[in-house]
Amino acid sequence: MTSLLHQPVQPKVLQVSPKVLATFDCDGIKSTERGGSFEGDQESLTVTWENLCVTVPNGNKRKPILQGVTGYAQPGRLLAIMGPSGCGKSTFLDALAGRLSSNMKHTGKILINGHKQSLAYGTSGYVTQEDAMLSTLTAGETLYYSAQLQFPDSMSIAEKKERADITLREMGLQDAINTRVGGWISKGLSGGQKRRLSICIEILTRPKLLFLDEPTSGLDSAASYYVMSRIASLNLRDGIQRTIVASIHQPSSEVFELFHDLCLLSSGETVYFGPASDANQFFASNGFPCPTLYNPSDHYLRIINKDFEQDAEEGFGNGVTTKEAIGILIKSYRSSQMGNQVKKEVAQISKSDSGAIGMQRIHAAFLTQCLVLIRRSSLHLFRDISNYWLRLGGFITVAIAMGTIFYDISSSNISIQGRGSLLTFFMSFLTFMTLVAGFSPLLEEMKVFERERSNGHYGVTAFLIGNILSSVPYMLMISVIPGGIAYYLCGLHKGLEPFTYFTCLLFAIGIWVESLMLVVGSISPDYITGMFIAGGIEGVMILVGGFYRLPNDLPKPLWKYPMYYISFLKYAFQGSFKNEFDGLTLTMDQNACTKTIISGREILENIWQVEMGHSKWVDLAIMFGMIVLYRILFLIAIKAKEKLKPVAVAAK
Repeated sequence: MTSLLHQPVQPKVLQVSPKVLATFDCDGIKSTERGGSFEGDQESLTVTWENLCVTVPNGNKRKPILQGVTGYAQPGRLLAIMGPSGCGKSTFLDALAGRLSSNMKHTGKILINGHKQSLAYGTSGYVTQEDAMLSTLTAGETLYYSAQLQFPDSMSIAEKKERADITLREMGLQDAINTRVGGWISKGLSGGQKRRLSICIEILTRPKLLFLDEPTSGLDSAASYYVMSRIASLNLRDGIQRTIVASIHQPSSEVFELFHDLCLLSSGETVYFGPASDANQFFASNGFPCPTLYNPSDHYLRIINKDFEQDAEEGFGNGVTTKEAIGILIKSYRSSQMGNQVKKEVAQISKSDSGAIGMQRIHAAFLTQCLVLIRRSSLHLFRDISNYWLRLGGFITVAIAMGTIFYDISSSNISIQGRGSLLTFFMSFLTFMTLVAGFSPLLEEMKVFERERSNGHYGVTAFLIGNILSSVPYMLMISVIPGGIAYYLCGLHKGLEPFTYFTCLLFAIGIWVESLMLVVGSISPDYITGMFIAGGIEGVMILVGGFYRLPNDLPKPLWKYPMYYISFLKYAFQGSFKNEFDGLTLTMDQNACTKTIISGREILENIWQVEMGHSKWVDLAIMFGMIVLYRILFLIAIKAKEKLKPVAVAAK
């Protein structure tokens, strides 16, 4: 199975009209199966869309998001998609980029260079609203590691680094190359710098088609202008006639002047499409002139925004409501010379034949991907004090507390409950603290993985290998150091073999919790929900593990069958009891003159009700088998999400 897991996702063919098929892979138009260079020698790309409609389920009916949108995006020009919140900007961008969810249906034509076309890996880039990057890496390290993942092994390390340095300079980040991205613990790059770094990652391979979803979201006017000016000047800086499509909510007047073309949407319909400089004339000719020294984008959005109907009525005069104003503009555009010219342009481009886009680019080999991900994750974990280092400090503190409370526990029968209590408490504490300290950092890594996976940088298997191998040294450290402190201070079963088994149990518990977090993190919408789900699962597994309620006392429906047998901690508790009591003899004081010897096996069978039909090593093997199962569940969850939200296909 493993050899198949890192294979690229098979492309999907989505029908967009009875006559024309737009072939998409999961992150955009379908990738070809050929190899090629990274020197940006592809044909320029012109994207056209005609009568594009998108609907989503709404009860028993379907709700329209886009309605009959027509237009085009040309090389060397920046097209801005504008409109009020909820007008369909992001959906429109996702439709063009092939990122629509599976529950969305779309009709119409989406063509590349005039006909059905295939985009090679690295030919298009998509910058999302969220800047998903590892907070402890510097800007330079972030881009260097990305270069090692995106470029083939045939490129030398020096060439990859040079390309990354050039890209950083193009976006004005040369002075921030050694500045960490930053997060909630430490400050780092500013919001505008993070946004530019996200753009750097997507333009690293010199894509001919660049999509940006709300690139100025969350930025002040100065940062917004700097980001957009860098985007608008990309073609001048690297000489690539790049087609750029950006959705943007409410740009400043300075940012608006950077746009070549403008697509205004309201309620999913086209209000205006054409040169941004001609929009003022269009609105004025329909009775809505832009006031002098007024931001044009503010004026347009005020007129077509249905959320503030009363304000619009007061501003238009003559009793014209927002709904009526939108209707006037839509009708005027459809019947205007400009609207007819757009249809002619789309028809003319659709008849043209600009040739093949280019050969598919090949990213790093699977082994290289794994090694790069291991190095990157290891560096991140070493620097992130909120993850394993915080856990280590907490576990050492608790281990010392346990060691002093249960110091040199006796070998009499009164120690039976004490030994069981300290073992189960330490394992339960490890379970919950691993979740509390590790879930937030894991979500950060998951966001980076989802962005890079959706753009075809690497597969799920490479991520799993990088994730588990980079965490192994830290999990061993957490298992051996606190485990050793607690084990020897408490005076548990003496010997190297019992101690080795005890640390293996702690290691397996830590890896299992991280596997559980991966599964929950892949389906959870946010941190709070994920913590609630994962914490609930852990709590139930602790309760039915066989200590707080003995196995024979568990209600047979549900709690014993099947919950007791599928509980990971059932095998952890059972294995730890066998490790501690098997081979141990305890004395039972009956009076001053007689002492009764009780064997560990009797304690296991009669007191703890442990299954003695197999050894403790079988319990440990079952635990590692369940870890593998949880990793497979993570893979299944990711594959299920890919069906809902497509991802890119890249060559190998």
